[in-house]
Amino acid sequence: MSDDTSFEAIQRKRLYWHSRRGMWELDLLLIPFLEQRYDSLNADDQAAFRQLITEEDQDLFGWLMRREWPADEALRRIVKMIVTHAETVDSAVYRAL
Repeated sequence: MSDDTSFEAIQRKRLYWHSRRGMWELDLLLIPFLEQRYDSLNADDQAAFRQLITEEDQDLFGWLMRREWPADEALRRIVKMIVTHAETVDSAVYRAL
């Protein structure tokens, strides 16, 4: 993906921009997941991630802190993937943010 004007590059930049939230805790969960796992997700899970990042920060925070789960099954699945990723990834990833 060396062409920065390709559809994929533009899509990726948008996803990255929308994954940067007003809360540091959300950035620490969403950005590493986007960078390390998004490309390997199937189309349905990628769509769920894109839908997830349109949600309100307070909802995302509650879901990603496991205080509650989204009612929507696809969102619940992607939230669980993000939480699992955060629990299993090397903490050095977070120091680089």
